[in-house]
Parts: sequence; C-alpha cells; structure tokens
Amino acid sequence: MEEGEKKLHLSLEFQNAPCTGKSSSMICRLRQVLFLPAGLLIMLSFTSCYKFTPAKVETTISSFYVEPFKLTAYSAPATLNQTFTEALKDKIARESRLKFVDGESDVEFEGTIQSWVVAPIAPQPNEQTAFNRLTIIINVIYTNHQDPKASWNRNFSHFADFGTDQDLLSVQDELIDIILKQIMEDVFNQAFNNW
Repeated sequence: MEEGEKKLHLSLEFQNAPCTGKSSSMICRLRQVLFLPAGLLIMLSFTSCYKFTPAKVETTISSFYVEPFKLTAYSAPATLNQTFTEALKDKIARESRLKFVDGESDVEFEGTIQSWVVAPIAPQPNEQTAFNRLTIIINVIYTNHQDPKASWNRNFSHFADFGTDQDLLSVQDELIDIILKQIMEDVFNQAFNNW
C-alpha cells in the first residue's frame, strides 16, 4: 500500500470506528447531532401512520347475538361453522363495547358457510401450476333490531394460496385461520364501521 492510500485507509477506518460513550471526536459528535434527530423523526412518522379507532357502534345498541352458522359447503371440515361462529363472537366482544347475550339482542348475526373450493391457480396449457387456492364463501345475515334499515344480507369471501407440493390437510388449519380472520374483519367493518 502506498503512503497516500495508507492515510486514506486510516482516515476511513477512523470515520467508520464505533462511537463509544467516551468518544469525543468530531465525527462521533456529528453522527450524534445528525442521526439522532433523523432517527426520531423516522420513528415518529411510522408511529403516526396507524391509529386504532374503535368500532363505531350506535349508542342505542348494547348487545349482540351470533346464531350458530350452518355448513352447506361440500368437503369443508365438519367443525368450520363452529370455528367461525366462536371466532366471530370473540372478535365482536373483544373489539366493541357490545355484550354477548343468548337470545334477545340489539343486533344479530347468522348465516351459512356456502363454499369451500380448492383450485389450481391460472394453469397454462402444458404447464404444471405451482400453487393451489383455497377459497371460502360465507353468507352473513346481519339484523339490527334497533334500526331495521341498517340490516343486510351479504356474501363474504377470501382465499389463501398454498404450494402444489403441500398436502391440503397439512396446511389446512393455517389457511382457515388466515381466511376466517379476513372474512371476520370484513363482516365486522360492514356491521359497525359502514364499509
């Protein structure tokens, strides 16, 4: 290494040296002055991007009921309707101020798990697909006993993909969890946030 390259190399090593609590070099002070406020601004900008807003439930509504969902989807797991019913109850109880009642309530959810479809994704002629898609469709009937005009009947669907090298039974629980969480979010938003 030549003399000029040595000085440049030492200078770069010095600039890249870690700043310790006892460091008082100009480079360390400059790093602290510039990077600390920049880092704080970046963190603040990320934390202000998302704000949790609770469900906008009418003040006249205080209770809800979830009728056990029916299962008419061919080849779906036999407990899928129970899983969805219980998960929907938990979500509403956890994310709203409504109390679950077994019987007369201000709002009511009921419905049917109508479809459970596993299909290859966009197979091309003479090519093997790399993924399969599980799609679940659930019909939900929302009855608002306080304001019948706010009631609705709607299908909600979502899907999740899995590799053709994976057996559906080995990934089924994970896929169901992903799909039902999204459908519950959509149902909840339709009922309480008017999306």
